[in-house]
Amino acid sequence: MPTYDYICGACSHTWELFQSIKASPVRKCPECGKMKAKRQIGTGAGVIFKGSGFYQTDYRSDSYKKGAEAAKKSESTTSDSWTKSESKAESKPSSSESSKKSD
Repeated sequence: MPTYDYICGACSHTWELFQSIKASPVRKCPECGKMKAKRQIGTGAGVIFKGSGFYQTDYRSDSYKKGAEAAKKSESTTSDSWTKSESKAESKPSSSESSKKSD
């Protein structure tokens, strides 16, 4: 159940009230007793996502971020070396290919 902030329009008294989402807003001020109370629109509590499967912009621990960076770096160096070796192999025809062309 959430905590709501209220303010009285008559006496400017502010208070918090812990009530169900389904409950209707309180209208009576506990300080002056007038029916001028209004529920304030607030930011509410922050949501913290825990566990795997969330987006990069969600809350992650520092250890996770460091591990992800290390994995990304090792992945990019591995893919760079693989690409270079593949391009070298493609640019030089093998000895069997050159003998086939001469036949």
